[in-house]
Amino acid sequence: MEYSGADPMPAAALFVFDLDGTLVDSRLDLAESVNEMLSQQGVPELPVDAVGSMVGDGARELVSRALTAAGLATDLDSALAAFLDVYHRRLLVHTRPYEDIVEVVLHAAARAPLAVLTNKPQIPTERLLEEFGLRSSFHWVIGGDAAFPRKPDPSALRYLASAAGVSIERTMMIGDSMVDVETARAAGAVVCLARYGFGNLRGPLTLAADEASVETPAEIAPLIEAFLEGAPYAQH
Repeated sequence: MEYSGADPMPAAALFVFDLDGTLVDSRLDLAESVNEMLSQQGVPELPVDAVGSMVGDGARELVSRALTAAGLATDLDSALAAFLDVYHRRLLVHTRPYEDIVEVVLHAAARAPLAVLTNKPQIPTERLLEEFGLRSSFHWVIGGDAAFPRKPDPSALRYLASAAGVSIERTMMIGDSMVDVETARAAGAVVCLARYGFGNLRGPLTLAADEASVETPAEIAPLIEAFLEGAPYAQH
């Protein structure tokens, strides 16, 4: 999709957002969907944070990790289908945008083209963005079951930079986990780690000295402005 803002502007940069843990807090709906799938198999539920630590590499990996943690030997394809059926129903029970993130996205969309790059399947990704009034702010949305390998493979991120007509060095990946950090590093893009998300449940979040992080969504807006203006932006 070509860039088309209200006022045509050259693309000075591209900002690419992760979804779960960055734009939306989906941890509880994901956990409850996993646990409903497990309960169908007659095994005990897993703690919410335990399921949260399994998120980030796509639905198939999430289900595979949950089955392993529950000590359940069953067909992965059937368990994945059961999970997706439950999650489709539970998608919007608890999930909400993080505080201030809608305003951040609207501000950023007025300044530069935006994209979403997530390992979540395309259909629930699109549903969530539409539900929260965010879809129209993003010129590209790439889910984990699209034509590209999932993150941390850099192919999709490099594609987005090319589609936006922006160099990879002027592309910022904003996400809450080391999967996002590793994707940006592999592509040669700029890192912004969203520490307010639940990516920390998977393990330590470690950055290089020149890589940026934010503690709240509201901090993303000034970081975007600084990046567009060419000012120093790394803040730990």
